[in-house]
Amino acid sequence: MVISGGTGSGKTTTLGALCSAASERDRIITIEDAAELRVLRPHVVCLEARAPNIEGKGEVTIRDLLRNALRMRPDRIIIGEVRGREAYDLLQALNTGHRGSMSTVHANSVSDAVRRLANMVLSSGEPLPHEVVEDELRSAIDLLIHQERIPAGARKMTEVSLVTKDAGGAPKCTVFTWEPEGASSETGGRFLRHTISDPPEVTGKFKMCGMDIRRWLGGGCL
Repeated sequence: MVISGGTGSGKTTTLGALCSAASERDRIITIEDAAELRVLRPHVVCLEARAPNIEGKGEVTIRDLLRNALRMRPDRIIIGEVRGREAYDLLQALNTGHRGSMSTVHANSVSDAVRRLANMVLSSGEPLPHEVVEDELRSAIDLLIHQERIPAGARKMTEVSLVTKDAGGAPKCTVFTWEPEGASSETGGRFLRHTISDPPEVTGKFKMCGMDIRRWLGGGCL
């Protein structure tokens, strides 16, 4: 799962809430530039990046921490934010069985989040064609959430989308969108369900976890 949005849109707050809903049996490893997440679970390992000293030595990057996290028997890997070359390592981690891993990324929309992740992977220096990167992203990410801070100041999830695996189609399948009732309203608005006649295969993963989301895909308001 990837949560996108701008600065102050509530990405880290949502990430922390989702982490706290994880099973108490899960071994969770958090990786951040600066420790902000508070995960109230018994099996949590918190890793924090470190800047180089005055001599330019001792730097520990997010990418270094992510590679070491793979050796710590994680059930879930939580990255506070993906900003650069570590996007490639995140992609590898998500495609090697760490189901339930999550991260955040700065983006203007869900579609922009997919493109920005692809660009960060391509900037990692790994010799991968763009088509391969897009295919890896489709395999790694199941759910995309976009958050915004509306003019009145409230923070809202404005779009929830499933990721489609068909490389010939759109990269996402929108499930919910937020429709505000007015810019002056603090909380006024509603969630709209989008009718999806052919749900993507990722819905099968949710069903394995006890959530049959097909019943949500009928369209209308919540």
